[in-house]
Amino acid sequence: MRDGLWVFAYGSLMWRPDFPHVEVLAARLWGYHRALCILSNHYRGTPERPGLVLGLDRGGSCLGRAFWVAPDDVEEARQRLIAREMIGGVYRPCYLPVQLEDGRTVSAWAFVADRSHDQYYRVSDPAALVGLVCQGTGCAGTSRDYLAETVAHLTDLGIADSALHRLLAQVDAARQSGRLSPVGTSAP
Repeated sequence: MRDGLWVFAYGSLMWRPDFPHVEVLAARLWGYHRALCILSNHYRGTPERPGLVLGLDRGGSCLGRAFWVAPDDVEEARQRLIAREMIGGVYRPCYLPVQLEDGRTVSAWAFVADRSHDQYYRVSDPAALVGLVCQGTGCAGTSRDYLAETVAHLTDLGIADSALHRLLAQVDAARQSGRLSPVGTSAP
């Protein structure tokens, strides 16, 4: 077994990893799925008008990418990932088994949504989900653009996520109709 670190990516880390790595393979994580379940009050929203970003939430499976970090780069990769992903403390970094495209199962570092955090958003009203994506604008841009970029990159990588495609269509329809209402910060 090699020393080093596998990192599982399911969202923007797949196409913008921003950490040193030497190998990338398609990978599947069982027991979690990709979901817009994190209220963003920095990158894609504000505390007063949060947007939504992706998290790994319980149930199902998630097709993503596994990045291999060489032993000499592990500390730098960890520091960069912590700085990027843990800004609000809404994720739990943990090691989870992922199956690589070559059939191997490896332990990979992944960022799982912390369901007890106040930025975790449990979807109970689809209209509120659309509203959060429509309203979110933060230091990295809009929540709508984040969703559109995610959908485009997933398509480019050959990863089907029909729920995100449908949500993007609903968001764009709501924006065109002009019937948008701000959504509060308290998650149901």
